[in-house]
Amino acid sequence: MGILNFWRKPRQFFSPSESEKMVEAIRKAEQETSGEIRVFIESRCRFVDPIDRAAEVFFGLKMEQTADRNGVLVYVAMKDQQLAVFGDEGIHKKVGDEFWRTQVQKILAHFDKSDYVTGIAAMITEIGNALHQHFPYNKLTDKNELPDEIVFGR
Repeated sequence: MGILNFWRKPRQFFSPSESEKMVEAIRKAEQETSGEIRVFIESRCRFVDPIDRAAEVFFGLKMEQTADRNGVLVYVAMKDQQLAVFGDEGIHKKVGDEFWRTQVQKILAHFDKSDYVTGIAAMITEIGNALHQHFPYNKLTDKNELPDEIVFGR
């Protein structure tokens, strides 16, 4: 009796040009701030509460290791139609719960029209604006601490 082990290729929910639109939104937002934004997209959420899954992904991607604790993860489970935004303690102390709830409501308006790419890109821009306000870019000290590309789970 043997064990069958295989890795499934991560599912691609968006075309290369759609993915690039979201990555460009991240790059543009991060030009104005020392903060970091990442997007994680998968098919299904393994938790009842997507914020719990977002937290797991956030720490799994080591996003808490930014110097100012100002990383933000946008988490989307496409098939389960779940969404969460997880901000590290530095940015969360500045913007509070209401900011995150407002961002989720804004993106859901796009998702209700199946306009996922525009919704995610718009959310990235809004988060980038908040990060810029509280953690402005400093050309002498800022560096891109985390990759900008979208992470696709299963």
